[in-house]
Amino acid sequence: MQPTFVLVHGAFANSFSFAPLQAELGLLGHRSVAVDLPGHGFAASYSHAYQAPQDAEGLATAPGSLKGVTLADNAAHVISVLERAKEHGPVILVAHSRGGITATAVANARPDLIDRIVYVAAWCPVRLDVNDYYAEPEMASVDAASVGLAMAGNPAELGLLRVNFRTADRDALAALKAAFLADGTEEEFLTFLNTFQPDENLDVGGADDRARAETWGRVPKTFVRLADDASMPPVMQDRLIREGDELTPENPYDVRTLAGSHLKWLVDPAPSARVLGELAALTTGAA
Repeated sequence: MQPTFVLVHGAFANSFSFAPLQAELGLLGHRSVAVDLPGHGFAASYSHAYQAPQDAEGLATAPGSLKGVTLADNAAHVISVLERAKEHGPVILVAHSRGGITATAVANARPDLIDRIVYVAAWCPVRLDVNDYYAEPEMASVDAASVGLAMAGNPAELGLLRVNFRTADRDALAALKAAFLADGTEEEFLTFLNTFQPDENLDVGGADDRARAETWGRVPKTFVRLADDASMPPVMQDRLIREGDELTPENPYDVRTLAGSHLKWLVDPAPSARVLGELAALTTGAA
Protein backbone atom coordinates (compact mmCIF):
# COMPACT_ATOMS: atom_id res chain seq x y z
CA MET A 1 0.00 0.00 0.00
CA GLN A 2 1.11 3.54 -0.68
CA PRO A 3 2.62 5.17 2.43
CA THR A 4 1.54 8.54 3.73
CA PHE A 5 4.23 11.07 4.65
CA VAL A 6 3.30 12.99 7.80
CA LEU A 7 5.43 16.15 7.94
CA VAL A 8 6.24 17.90 11.23
CA HIS A 9 7.66 21.42 11.14
CA GLY A 10 10.34 23.05 13.26
CA ALA A 11 10.38 26.09 15.54
CA PHE A 12 8.36 29.18 14.50
CA ALA A 13 7.25 27.30 11.38
CA ASN A 14 3.98 25.67 10.33
CA SER A 15 2.47 23.45 7.67
CA PHE A 16 2.86 26.25 5.08
CA SER A 17 6.62 25.59 5.06
CA PHE A 18 6.03 22.25 3.37
CA ALA A 19 3.88 23.42 0.44
CA PRO A 20 6.64 23.24 -2.23
CA LEU A 21 7.83 19.86 -0.92
CA GLN A 22 4.28 18.51 -0.94
CA ALA A 23 3.87 19.66 -4.53
CA GLU A 24 7.01 17.74 -5.53
CA LEU A 25 5.91 14.66 -3.61
CA GLY A 26 2.50 14.80 -5.24
CA LEU A 27 4.02 15.03 -8.70
CA LEU A 28 6.08 11.94 -7.88
CA GLY A 29 2.89 10.13 -6.91
CA HIS A 30 3.21 10.32 -3.13
CA ARG A 31 0.60 11.19 -0.51
CA SER A 32 1.51 13.62 2.27
CA VAL A 33 -0.01 15.48 5.19
CA ALA A 34 1.64 18.55 6.73
CA VAL A 35 0.84 19.01 10.42
CA ASP A 36 0.32 22.26 12.27
CA LEU A 37 1.40 21.69 15.86
CA PRO A 38 -0.86 23.29 18.52
CA GLY A 39 -0.74 27.09 18.31
CA HIS A 40 0.66 27.03 14.78
CA GLY A 41 -0.76 27.73 11.35
CA PHE A 42 -4.17 29.36 11.56
CA ALA A 43 -4.13 28.80 15.34
CA ALA A 44 -1.14 31.14 15.70
CA SER A 45 -1.25 34.53 17.42
CA TYR A 46 -0.55 37.65 15.35
CA SER A 47 -1.19 40.81 17.34
CA HIS A 48 -1.80 44.22 15.75
CA ALA A 49 1.50 45.22 17.35
CA TYR A 50 3.24 42.87 14.88
CA GLN A 51 1.78 44.72 11.89
CA ALA A 52 3.31 47.82 10.28
CA PRO A 53 4.00 50.26 11.74
CA GLN A 54 5.08 48.03 14.58
CA ASP A 55 4.43 48.73 18.24
CA ALA A 56 7.54 47.38 19.97
CA GLU A 57 6.14 47.77 23.47
CA GLY A 58 2.87 46.11 22.52
CA LEU A 59 4.67 43.27 20.75
CA ALA A 60 6.74 42.59 23.85
CA THR A 61 3.67 42.16 26.05
CA ALA A 62 0.82 40.86 23.84
CA PRO A 63 -0.50 37.45 24.96
CA GLY A 64 -0.01 34.43 22.70
CA SER A 65 -1.89 31.18 22.17
CA LEU A 66 1.27 29.12 22.71
CA LYS A 67 1.50 30.00 26.39
CA GLY A 68 1.30 26.75 28.33
CA VAL A 69 1.51 24.49 25.28
CA THR A 70 3.69 21.48 26.12
CA LEU A 71 5.65 18.84 24.27
CA ALA A 72 2.98 16.38 25.42
CA ASP A 73 0.35 18.50 23.65
CA ASN A 74 2.41 18.40 20.45
CA ALA A 75 2.88 14.65 20.67
CA ALA A 76 -0.82 14.01 21.34
CA HIS A 77 -1.77 16.06 18.30
CA VAL A 78 0.64 14.22 15.99
CA ILE A 79 -0.53 10.87 17.35
CA SER A 80 -4.11 11.80 16.45
CA VAL A 81 -2.98 12.55 12.88
CA LEU A 82 -1.01 9.30 12.66
CA GLU A 83 -3.99 7.27 13.86
CA ARG A 84 -6.08 8.60 10.99
CA ALA A 85 -3.29 8.23 8.41
CA LYS A 86 -2.56 4.66 9.52
CA GLU A 87 -6.07 3.63 8.44
CA HIS A 88 -4.91 4.03 4.83
CA GLY A 89 -1.61 2.16 4.95
CA PRO A 90 2.00 2.64 6.05
CA VAL A 91 3.06 5.93 7.62
CA ILE A 92 6.41 7.70 7.31
CA LEU A 93 6.86 10.40 9.95
CA VAL A 94 9.18 13.18 8.73
CA ALA A 95 10.45 15.80 11.18
CA HIS A 96 12.58 18.88 10.66
CA SER A 97 14.70 20.70 13.23
CA ARG A 98 12.83 21.19 16.53
CA GLY A 99 10.05 18.98 15.17
CA GLY A 100 12.33 16.04 15.86
CA ILE A 101 11.69 16.44 19.58
CA THR A 102 7.98 15.90 18.99
CA ALA A 103 8.62 13.01 16.60
CA THR A 104 10.82 11.30 19.19
CA ALA A 105 8.15 11.69 21.88
CA VAL A 106 5.58 10.24 19.48
CA ALA A 107 7.79 7.25 18.66
CA ASN A 108 8.37 6.68 22.37
CA ALA A 109 4.62 6.55 22.97
CA ARG A 110 3.20 4.91 19.81
CA PRO A 111 5.82 3.13 17.71
CA ASP A 112 3.01 0.98 16.29
CA LEU A 113 1.78 3.98 14.27
CA ILE A 114 5.09 4.62 12.46
CA ASP A 115 6.58 2.49 9.69
CA ARG A 116 9.64 4.75 9.34
CA ILE A 117 10.76 7.91 11.08
CA VAL A 118 12.85 10.44 9.15
CA TYR A 119 14.86 13.17 10.86
CA VAL A 120 15.91 16.00 8.55
CA ALA A 121 18.62 17.82 10.52
CA ALA A 122 16.23 17.29 13.43
CA TRP A 123 16.71 16.90 17.15
CA CYS A 124 16.58 13.37 18.51
CA PRO A 125 17.88 13.62 22.08
CA VAL A 126 19.50 10.44 23.39
CA ARG A 127 22.05 11.21 26.12
CA LEU A 128 21.22 14.83 26.93
CA ASP A 129 18.24 17.15 27.01
CA VAL A 130 18.03 19.34 23.91
CA ASN A 131 19.01 22.56 25.70
CA ASP A 132 22.10 20.84 27.10
CA TYR A 133 23.32 19.88 23.63
CA TYR A 134 23.72 23.59 22.89
CA ALA A 135 26.56 23.74 25.42
CA GLU A 136 28.44 20.92 23.69
CA PRO A 137 31.50 21.45 21.42
CA GLU A 138 29.53 20.40 18.32
CA MET A 139 27.41 23.55 18.65
CA ALA A 140 30.33 25.94 19.19
CA SER A 141 30.07 27.36 15.68
CA VAL A 142 26.40 28.29 16.07
CA ASP A 143 25.74 32.00 16.42
CA ALA A 144 23.46 32.08 19.45
CA ALA A 145 22.74 35.76 18.83
CA SER A 146 21.19 35.14 15.38
CA VAL A 147 17.72 34.81 16.84
CA GLY A 148 18.44 36.84 19.97
CA LEU A 149 18.89 40.04 17.96
CA ALA A 150 15.22 39.88 17.00
CA MET A 151 13.81 38.59 20.29
CA ALA A 152 10.76 40.42 21.62
CA GLY A 153 9.60 40.38 25.22
CA ASN A 154 10.61 38.29 28.21
CA PRO A 155 9.94 34.56 27.71
CA ALA A 156 9.41 34.07 31.45
CA GLU A 157 6.70 36.72 31.50
CA LEU A 158 5.12 35.78 28.15
CA GLY A 159 5.24 32.05 28.80
CA LEU A 160 6.57 31.55 25.27
CA LEU A 161 9.37 32.52 22.90
CA ARG A 162 8.73 35.50 20.63
CA VAL A 163 10.85 36.69 17.70
CA ASN A 164 10.13 39.72 15.57
CA PHE A 165 10.67 38.26 12.11
CA ARG A 166 9.33 41.49 10.61
CA THR A 167 12.18 43.50 12.08
CA ALA A 168 13.84 46.15 9.93
CA ASP A 169 17.14 45.66 11.77
CA ARG A 170 19.58 44.74 8.97
CA ASP A 171 22.04 43.13 11.40
CA ALA A 172 19.32 40.88 12.80
CA LEU A 173 18.15 39.93 9.31
CA ALA A 174 21.69 39.17 8.18
CA ALA A 175 22.24 36.95 11.22
CA LEU A 176 19.01 35.06 10.58
CA LYS A 177 19.88 34.53 6.92
CA ALA A 178 23.35 33.23 7.83
CA ALA A 179 21.82 30.81 10.31
CA PHE A 180 19.00 29.44 8.19
CA LEU A 181 19.42 30.11 4.46
CA ALA A 182 22.92 31.35 3.69
CA ASP A 183 22.80 29.62 0.29
CA GLY A 184 19.51 31.24 -0.72
CA THR A 185 18.81 34.53 -2.41
CA GLU A 186 17.69 37.55 -0.44
CA GLU A 187 14.25 37.19 -2.00
CA GLU A 188 13.99 33.52 -1.01
CA PHE A 189 15.07 34.34 2.53
CA LEU A 190 12.58 37.18 3.00
CA THR A 191 9.80 35.10 1.49
CA PHE A 192 10.49 32.21 3.85
CA LEU A 193 10.80 34.59 6.79
CA ASN A 194 7.28 35.81 6.08
CA THR A 195 5.94 32.26 6.48
CA PHE A 196 7.33 32.14 10.03
CA GLN A 197 5.13 33.00 12.99
CA PRO A 198 6.49 35.10 15.86
CA ASP A 199 5.75 32.71 18.75
CA GLU A 200 7.02 29.28 19.80
CA ASN A 201 6.35 27.25 22.94
CA LEU A 202 8.97 26.87 25.65
CA ASP A 203 8.76 23.15 26.43
CA VAL A 204 11.42 21.06 24.70
CA GLY A 205 11.06 18.09 27.03
CA GLY A 206 13.36 16.49 29.57
CA ALA A 207 15.05 13.21 30.37
CA ASP A 208 11.81 11.25 30.02
CA ASP A 209 11.44 12.49 26.44
CA ARG A 210 14.76 11.20 25.14
CA ALA A 211 14.75 8.33 22.66
CA ARG A 212 13.90 5.01 24.31
CA ALA A 213 15.38 1.78 23.00
CA GLU A 214 12.31 -0.33 23.78
CA THR A 215 9.88 1.82 21.77
CA TRP A 216 11.53 4.46 19.58
CA GLY A 217 14.31 1.94 18.94
CA ARG A 218 11.91 -0.47 17.23
CA VAL A 219 11.04 1.94 14.42
CA PRO A 220 13.12 1.90 11.19
CA LYS A 221 14.79 5.29 11.03
CA THR A 222 16.57 7.56 8.59
CA PHE A 223 18.62 10.67 9.27
CA VAL A 224 18.89 13.11 6.38
CA ARG A 225 21.99 15.20 6.97
CA LEU A 226 22.03 18.77 5.67
CA ALA A 227 25.66 19.24 4.71
CA ASP A 228 25.78 23.05 4.90
CA ASP A 229 23.54 23.61 7.91
CA ALA A 230 24.74 26.45 10.15
CA SER A 231 22.04 26.19 12.82
CA MET A 232 22.52 22.44 13.35
CA PRO A 233 26.10 21.81 12.21
CA PRO A 234 26.86 18.48 10.52
CA VAL A 235 29.07 17.52 13.46
CA MET A 236 26.04 17.72 15.76
CA GLN A 237 23.91 15.83 13.26
CA ASP A 238 26.61 13.14 13.19
CA ARG A 239 26.67 13.02 16.99
CA LEU A 240 22.91 12.45 17.13
CA ILE A 241 23.24 9.67 14.55
CA ARG A 242 26.06 8.07 16.52
CA GLU A 243 24.18 8.23 19.81
CA GLY A 244 21.07 6.75 18.22
CA ASP A 245 23.07 3.91 16.70
CA GLU A 246 24.73 3.20 20.06
CA LEU A 247 21.32 3.06 21.73
CA THR A 248 19.93 0.57 19.19
CA PRO A 249 22.88 -1.01 17.33
CA GLU A 250 20.55 -3.65 15.89
CA ASN A 251 18.50 -0.87 14.25
CA PRO A 252 20.93 1.82 13.07
CA TYR A 253 20.04 4.94 11.12
CA ASP A 254 19.86 4.80 7.36
CA VAL A 255 21.86 7.96 6.63
CA ARG A 256 21.38 10.21 3.61
CA THR A 257 22.99 13.59 2.87
CA LEU A 258 21.63 16.59 1.01
CA ALA A 259 23.63 19.66 0.08
CA GLY A 260 22.37 22.92 1.50
CA SER A 261 21.44 24.93 4.55
CA HIS A 262 18.77 24.42 7.22
CA LEU A 263 15.95 25.63 4.94
CA LYS A 264 17.31 25.00 1.43
CA TRP A 265 15.74 21.51 1.25
CA LEU A 266 12.34 23.21 1.55
CA VAL A 267 13.07 26.12 -0.80
CA ASP A 268 14.46 23.78 -3.48
CA PRO A 269 12.55 20.57 -2.67
CA ALA A 270 13.17 18.36 -5.72
CA PRO A 271 16.25 16.57 -4.26
CA SER A 272 14.60 16.01 -0.88
CA ALA A 273 11.41 14.74 -2.53
CA ARG A 274 13.47 12.18 -4.45
CA VAL A 275 15.13 10.98 -1.24
CA LEU A 276 11.76 10.65 0.46
CA GLY A 277 10.50 8.74 -2.56
CA GLU A 278 13.37 6.27 -2.15
CA LEU A 279 12.38 5.81 1.50
CA ALA A 280 8.78 5.17 0.49
CA ALA A 281 10.03 2.37 -1.76
CA LEU A 282 12.03 0.91 1.14
CA THR A 283 8.99 1.04 3.38
CA THR A 284 6.76 -0.79 0.93
CA GLY A 285 9.45 -3.26 -0.12
CA ALA A 286 9.42 -1.97 -3.69
CA ALA A 287 13.08 -0.93 -3.71
